[in-house]
Amino acid sequence: MSEDFYLHIYDKQQGVEAVPSNQVLATWALNLMDLIYPERSTNPKYTLTEIRRLFMDMERQLTQILDATKACKNCNNESVSSKFFKGLPELYRKMNTDIASILSGDPAARSEFEIIRTYPGFLAISLYRIAHALLKADVPFIPRILTEYAHSQTGIDIHPGAEIGEYLYIDHGTGIVIGETTVIGNHVKLYQGVTLGALSVEKYMANTKRHPTIEDHVIIYSGATILGGETVIGDNSIIGGNVWLTKSVPPHSTVYHQSAIKVIETKHRD
Repeated sequence: MSEDFYLHIYDKQQGVEAVPSNQVLATWALNLMDLIYPERSTNPKYTLTEIRRLFMDMERQLTQILDATKACKNCNNESVSSKFFKGLPELYRKMNTDIASILSGDPAARSEFEIIRTYPGFLAISLYRIAHALLKADVPFIPRILTEYAHSQTGIDIHPGAEIGEYLYIDHGTGIVIGETTVIGNHVKLYQGVTLGALSVEKYMANTKRHPTIEDHVIIYSGATILGGETVIGDNSIIGGNVWLTKSVPPHSTVYHQSAIKVIETKHRD
């Protein structure tokens, strides 16, 4: 290889912001989930004193991670960490609503333990909720790294900037995309392959509402695509599989894709 190539890599290296590795960040978030959901751990029993110490350790680790992320030059990282952990009980409450939604809505779900241990939808939602809280605290990079880790593990792509209410139900989940400016209400159910996206990906649309709003108690079945920042799906509506929507739907609507399917019986020849 040429010397110019080496020089290019060297120069690029000097300009890269110092950010802990994606694995370090994901490990911190997963360890936090292990602590608040001992069902995820092999031997979860701690004394009350140990639990207090572990949460303090997790808070210190977050401060160290933020300190190592040099892009946030004027941040009071200790204050950011403290605020995040003070908000953790509310975050935990919201995560529990997601568990309750899955348990009550999925006939295959036998227990909370099963959901916490095995459901990719719950993992993706939980990491989104952690990432969203950090994003609200103006933490750079890390929120997107966490949700992309969840994406790589589950096939569920939730931007940390999306606003998602309580009792979110994701079944199967593979291929779900929830864009940055999506707004989702309470008690919403999403099935695999659902896209809540933008009509346009032009760069000038950054910092504008590009993704749809889904109101309370909406069910969106597999393969449905809903696009556009002005598109609103009214509460208590049902969006059928493979529907393509770029316009708003009033409350209490049922929208479905109609296709002609023919079944031709082939007679067996002796």
